[in-house]
Amino acid sequence: MKFLYDFTVFLVSLLLPIVSIFNKKIKLFVEGRKETFSKIEALKNEKVIWFHAASLGEFEQARPIIEELKKKAKKYKILVTFFSPSGYEIRKNYNLADVVCYLPIDSKSNARKFVKELNLELVVFVKYEFWPNLLNELKNKKVHTILVSGILREKQLFFKSYGGFMRKSLEAFHHFFVQDVNSEKLLNSINFKNVTVAGDTRFDRVSKILEQDNSLEFINQFKNDTYTIVAGSTWKEDEELLVNYINKSASEDEKFIFAPHNIKADAILELQKSINKKTVLFSEKEGESLKQYQVFIIDTIGILTKIYAAANVAYVGGGLKTGLHNILEPATFGIPVVIGNKYQKFKEATDLVKIGGCISVKNQEEFTSTLINLKEDISFRNLTGIINKKYIEDNLGATKLIINYIKNNI
Repeated sequence: MKFLYDFTVFLVSLLLPIVSIFNKKIKLFVEGRKETFSKIEALKNEKVIWFHAASLGEFEQARPIIEELKKKAKKYKILVTFFSPSGYEIRKNYNLADVVCYLPIDSKSNARKFVKELNLELVVFVKYEFWPNLLNELKNKKVHTILVSGILREKQLFFKSYGGFMRKSLEAFHHFFVQDVNSEKLLNSINFKNVTVAGDTRFDRVSKILEQDNSLEFINQFKNDTYTIVAGSTWKEDEELLVNYINKSASEDEKFIFAPHNIKADAILELQKSINKKTVLFSEKEGESLKQYQVFIIDTIGILTKIYAAANVAYVGGGLKTGLHNILEPATFGIPVVIGNKYQKFKEATDLVKIGGCISVKNQEEFTSTLINLKEDISFRNLTGIINKKYIEDNLGATKLIINYIKNNI
């Protein structure tokens, strides 16, 4: 199996440059990796703590740990790597990291060169990124390596009879900080006992959002003290539900803010044209009397968290595509959260649906009735929001556990 893995990595490294000619995202993936080794030269002779995140969501799990380390371990340089362009492109200028780059393709030669070039004091992998060649190299070099906010599932290769080479790669980890008891049990079942159920560091991250100024004057002007639904990180499938509701069922005394996942001009124009209520774009807001509009489309990135602060109800996109976006950010503001029906891979969504803070819908009928109910039944709306806020508060503390471990081990 290890031979098959290495052969697959070899084939992928050959094919990706060809595919990148026809695919913009793959092109970013390929071109960005050409800069990896030149970028890490800036860390030569420095003591380095390396964080690896697959994409943006996993970066948010690393972020509270990085912030604490920058306060308490200033002698170390911080390296952040991403696998996905969607994470790298948004956070490539993250100011608390000394270097941000792509993770090299997991070939034996890349792994050997990458680890050799760095004076690594600690490596932190986030959630479920397991690259066997890199992990084996870290193990061989005896680099202290931990997993944080880890999630393990029975279907993963580690727990299959033919997954021996992947199980062996887990020996690189000195400690596993996992999100739930099930992950602990799975690791225990393959004889890894160095496990702590710490929870998810994102709770600590989103809780701190409440300490910052989340007001946006243009949002306040648009809202004008009116009941407002914020639809964050929406895909086309999500937008179809929302637009149908806005066009057929929305009353004049409710407003809507879209923050789409895809902000390309053609997608934004298509969304705008589909809405038969008075609609304004973020890029065209200057000079407009925003309170006169019923729908606001945010065709920019980086401000969704602050926009959630103005919401009475949030709809979080991706749950109709199996790629649900972050529901903890709106939940921390103590408001109800509505999502699609494909959320089972996300522990926080599963938890919140079960206890009633998050409402899952699978079709237009359920979506419309849910939004009408949330608007008309104030007690229900308030109770749902309180459930979300308490859930965040009850799950704080993972970052502190991990920081205490790091302080005692580097």
